[in-house]
Amino acid sequence: MKIHEYQGKEILRKYGVAVPEGRAAFTPEEAEEAARGLGGGRFVVKAQIHAGGRGKGGGVKLADSPQEVRQLAERMLGMTLVTHQTGPEGREVRRLLIEQGINIARELYAGIVLDRESAADVIMVSTEGGVEIEKVAAETPELIFKVRVDPAVGLRPFQLRQMAYALKLEGSQIKSAVKFINALYRAYKETDASLAEINPLVVTGEGEVIALDAKINFDDNAMFRHKEFAEYRDFDEEEPAEIEASRYNLNYIKLDGNVGCMVNGAGLAMSTMDIIKLTGGEPANFLDVGGAASAESVKAGFRIIVSDPNVKAVLINIFGGIVRCDRVAQGVIDALGDLDVKVPVVVRLAGTNSEEAARMLRESPLEFIVADDFSDGAKKVVEVVV
Repeated sequence: MKIHEYQGKEILRKYGVAVPEGRAAFTPEEAEEAARGLGGGRFVVKAQIHAGGRGKGGGVKLADSPQEVRQLAERMLGMTLVTHQTGPEGREVRRLLIEQGINIARELYAGIVLDRESAADVIMVSTEGGVEIEKVAAETPELIFKVRVDPAVGLRPFQLRQMAYALKLEGSQIKSAVKFINALYRAYKETDASLAEINPLVVTGEGEVIALDAKINFDDNAMFRHKEFAEYRDFDEEEPAEIEASRYNLNYIKLDGNVGCMVNGAGLAMSTMDIIKLTGGEPANFLDVGGAASAESVKAGFRIIVSDPNVKAVLINIFGGIVRCDRVAQGVIDALGDLDVKVPVVVRLAGTNSEEAARMLRESPLEFIVADDFSDGAKKVVEVVV
């Protein structure tokens, strides 16, 4: 689950992470009121969307008065902001963050993610703040300093100092950075975040280390422990089909291809997308209906897939271990009977009651294309798309 910058900063502030004073605004009037409440003579008006690169796209502006803040808000609210992460269609700006201007001396980077290979959290810091970390990793990887946190002992004081020295900080800046990174890691762990990224992390002219930006993502599997974060979810920033899928506990991610995929099990879903690519096709989605897929969940999943206008054919690839193939087949038959599907549907079912499922599909009045095996299914669906 992704949240907005201002929401991330609200959480970080509770853990003692230094962030600028700021307030969210949904109207030009609220933006002006926020600036007056903050005081001072310099303000930053920041578009709030779930994408990076906002500054380059015109989503971050400076203002010298509350009146100018309002004028900028009038132009920015409702605009379509296009960045390298939104794609050419962009995102509509529906909310803003109004912050105090900061006296920036240096721009740095700090980020925390889970490294699945070492089964440990990794904290990354770099002197190259304000630049996409992927670009730094590709072009100058030596400028990224990494610390792996042993889950048995936690983050140690010497590691905090190592990172402060790697950022080439001096004097009181070191103490400020140690406090900042320690608080950031605590926030990351205690909120079950999957990502905490501060870019840029800035050193002010007064020597403070502060989060000028904040990107926090949560692990969906841990959200039952953090019901208070449910209010942070912004449905306007999510794909409508992904929202619909979540209502049925389906794992759906929209992609750019034209072959719809419905599979049970994440590993099989990944393999299905791979074999479609290898056969010359382009998957339109990742959809895992779960190991215990029912006729109802299959029907819901199919409806979500064909709601994508880019889908020209569908491959249903189900292995009947926990789930019986005949139940899946009945769900597919019911779904097509209700939805008036106009694209070819290729079905590959293997496992429990697969022969009975194949018979049901062939005897159905609907025109299914039944595949003999995994590769045959991929071949047939790519052929009907072409």
